[in-house]
Amino acid sequence: MLDANLKSQLKAYLEKVTQPFEIVASLDDSDKSAELKGLLDDIVGLTDKITLKTDGDDARTPSFALNRPGVDIGLRFAGIPMGHEFTSLVLALLQVGGHPSKESAELLDQVRNLDGEYHFETYFSLSCQNCPDVVQALNLMAVLNPNVRHVAIDGALFQDEVSERQIMSVPSVYLNGEPFGQGRMGIAEIVAKLDTGASARDAEKLNAKAPFDVLIIGGGPAGAAAAIYAARKGIRTGVAAERFGGQVLDTMAIENFISVPETEGPKLARALEEHVKAYEVDVMNLQRAASLTPASEAGGLHEVAFASGATLKAKTVILATGARWREMNVPGEQEYRGRGVAYCPHCDGPLFKGKRVAVIGGGNSGVEAAIDLAGIVAQVTLLEFDSTLRADAVLQKKLYSLPNVTVVTSALTSEVKGDGQKVSGLVYKDRNSDAFVSLELEGIFVQIGLLPNSDWLKGTVELSPRGEIIVDARGETSLPGVFAAGDVTTVPYKQIVIAVGEGAKASLSAFDHLIRSV
Repeated sequence: MLDANLKSQLKAYLEKVTQPFEIVASLDDSDKSAELKGLLDDIVGLTDKITLKTDGDDARTPSFALNRPGVDIGLRFAGIPMGHEFTSLVLALLQVGGHPSKESAELLDQVRNLDGEYHFETYFSLSCQNCPDVVQALNLMAVLNPNVRHVAIDGALFQDEVSERQIMSVPSVYLNGEPFGQGRMGIAEIVAKLDTGASARDAEKLNAKAPFDVLIIGGGPAGAAAAIYAARKGIRTGVAAERFGGQVLDTMAIENFISVPETEGPKLARALEEHVKAYEVDVMNLQRAASLTPASEAGGLHEVAFASGATLKAKTVILATGARWREMNVPGEQEYRGRGVAYCPHCDGPLFKGKRVAVIGGGNSGVEAAIDLAGIVAQVTLLEFDSTLRADAVLQKKLYSLPNVTVVTSALTSEVKGDGQKVSGLVYKDRNSDAFVSLELEGIFVQIGLLPNSDWLKGTVELSPRGEIIVDARGETSLPGVFAAGDVTTVPYKQIVIAVGEGAKASLSAFDHLIRSV
């Protein structure tokens, strides 16, 4: 099952296991069970700390549980955790085997102190880059707290469950049989939803913090670069982010970040956070900015208020809140979001195996999505508003070579249709004839660009008609002492490498402002 190189790496990791445990597999005579058995045999063959039992009786097959001798931890994988979930498997093996988590002691104690019974089920796909964060968080919670149980379920393998629960987006999390959440969630976010007093306690801690020399709002590439450059100047630096990594977390393959031939978004996001935390930077996660109150006088303090109720003060502020997926804004889109309307083809594509889908958008993202989906679904229809596709020529050549892809240009999507439960089709307007055309399908993947996360700044800093923060060559905004960087600004070409440079520039400008203000 595992190649020699992967076995060698896994063997090195398993040397960190300090206490014995067992894997209990529930198998049948299917090919997938045989495949899982091969994987588990490989694992137990690499260490004498793990034993394998194949007498499990779980209703989901193939599946396996990780148990300590005489203790049912409540941690199970239903399916074969390869692809993006292989890391989740490795971490689960280590943590059940006694290797400590890198999460903060405060957060781990918060998990241990949760009262009540929590039975989680997470539906994932092996190609989903957002799913591992959720799976790993809930697995760790199961290891730490006997009241928490978690099963991670491969939605592509257990299609009957997916259909019964009408799951059309991953990760989808159920708690005690009821929907709990969709999309990327880290352990801190999950605990905050369970521990209702956590947000208020965090806000109280933030309110007590001394003013920063520079406060960066946003934890994407621009925010991370700004934090590093500020910290290296020896000034008091803080980063408040809704989720560290930003839009990069939703990016699959990255092949144009100079000096890094190939990586994935979540991996780069972790590297950014680790680099920032190598310096004296106060990182405050799960903080969504709500308003900015500029300093009333030169040398005064700017104030940023957050949705949590917290307020932070700083001599200078760098706005690096990035962007989000642009929506179609047509009838039915919001009603069927997560029920056939999706924005991540890598995450949700496997749930539409053998079905008909549409991709909205003919740029690089849309064409890449159509190419990837064509290998999974029965039929892809790509709709582009313009008269020609805007994607790179090499991508278009690949797209037009696929037999199950239809390209429609000059098409304005006007409505998402559904049966009350899930998507059943869409309507588009032919811009050449003004005729309306209906398509019957089960999924719609929207890939039409990004919108700046600047709504909270309206009326405070000068914005462009597109909602971008207007900046000059130094990253200065219309407010003295307030700078901006990255995809939220008017700087052209929304690229990671450009955002990093702009973040560094804004930070240097903020430092220059500080020394000139003394």
